[in-house]
Amino acid sequence: MEYRNLGNSGLKVPVLSLGTGTFGGTNEFFQRWGQTDAKEATRLIDICIERGINFFDTANVYSIGDSEIVLGKALKGKRDKTIISTKATFQMGEHPNEKGSSRYHLMNALEESLKRLNTDYVDLFLMHGFDKNTPIEETLRTLDDMVKSGKVRYIGCSNFSAWQLMKSLSISEKLNLEKYVVYQGYYSLIGRDYEQELMPLLEDQNMGLMVWSPLGWGRLTGKIKRGMEIKGGRIKSGGDIGAPPVDDDFLLNAVDVLEKISNEIGKSIPQIAINWLLQNKSVSNIIVGARNEKQLLWNIESVDWNLSDEHIKLLNKISEQTPIYPHWVGER
Repeated sequence: MEYRNLGNSGLKVPVLSLGTGTFGGTNEFFQRWGQTDAKEATRLIDICIERGINFFDTANVYSIGDSEIVLGKALKGKRDKTIISTKATFQMGEHPNEKGSSRYHLMNALEESLKRLNTDYVDLFLMHGFDKNTPIEETLRTLDDMVKSGKVRYIGCSNFSAWQLMKSLSISEKLNLEKYVVYQGYYSLIGRDYEQELMPLLEDQNMGLMVWSPLGWGRLTGKIKRGMEIKGGRIKSGGDIGAPPVDDDFLLNAVDVLEKISNEIGKSIPQIAINWLLQNKSVSNIIVGARNEKQLLWNIESVDWNLSDEHIKLLNKISEQTPIYPHWVGER
């Protein structure tokens, strides 16, 4: 298993981590992701550790805490061998202070996550989204205190726009506070918006990317092909709620190329889509999900090999997106 630095830090992480959105499955919004219990989760985690994947990603909002509970139980006796990342910001209850990035909410959220995970610390604590109602200084001072307390090792953020991230980094530098070392964001062969604003920023600031939804909300699993009816899975059941729209022709053209390459090299469509992401050196880690052992083992086989330059060029060309302003100005 290849290891890379977690963004602007000295922490080495495997290029794949296991996302635990499928753990628990009791929350109405996330229940379609899966309903993996502690016994099943323990088996998946054992498979990961056996193959060099010791990084597990969760969030307090996944099944409103149940994902963290299941992960904590599954990691019993293994905590010293593993890396855990969790997140806070989104709504966790009806009270107005049960969301956001205020000192009040973040300190409570961290303590509750530690209890559910049955651990004294988390290796990476991420802001799940940007809170426009809380001063950035308040959020960053709170995160700095958490690191100093030893309850958090590193901090990161997810789903920030480029200006929100850059302003946060600037304030951290100005006030000599802990900086975000990694960004967790959506990136896939059919969703390359990341490359236009965020990727240049991360490269300039020596940060790294943790990719979520590398298969584009399940659209690159191989279940969608030209002339085929969608059968089962998350998209068929409505689990693609919140997914950005993708033009049918754009998607099918990309899948056509993936299938062509698959036939040539003997790798599956999702394995190729994940491997393509790993060719981007700003990527520190890719979060993969799995409802069962078979899915997990297939995802693990996405690494320890590389696509050819020719295949990368084909994939880049078929998935190319029109630059947003002002980036297209420089293309003339």
